[in-house]
Amino acid sequence: MVFLTLSYWIRSRGPDRYWRVQEVLKNARHFRGRKNRCFSLAVRAVRRAFVYATKARKAKRRGMRQLWISRIAAASREHGMKYPALIHNLVKSNVQVNRRALSDLAITEPRSFLALATLARARQQEGFRAALGDGKEPEGVFSRIVQLH
Repeated sequence: MVFLTLSYWIRSRGPDRYWRVQEVLKNARHFRGRKNRCFSLAVRAVRRAFVYATKARKAKRRGMRQLWISRIAAASREHGMKYPALIHNLVKSNVQVNRRALSDLAITEPRSFLALATLARARQQEGFRAALGDGKEPEGVFSRIVQLH
């Protein structure tokens, strides 16, 4: 569409405003009172709702991580290890499993989790032996420690 004068271009902004208002009111449909009908009230309410939604998404991620950590901690205590030691030794053993997968393993496949806990415990014992300096490598555990003779 070609506008020959500035006044025609300014007047043509009507439909855009209509659709912007409809978009705001669509997001405000479930509000109570005049907030779902009156544009000036709906704009503020929708803006606040979007702010709350953003904060809630971050809080949900934080809460899910705390849940996974508490599940892993409970399962690792069943096998005689504390959570930080388990995670530290799994990282040292180069096992790349995130907390969500670990918590799922602890719930649905306890034998697989037991295998990971056993690996972490063996890595922990290997670290203790290396700190004591007896120089013996345990069988069946692969570590990243390289001893030069």
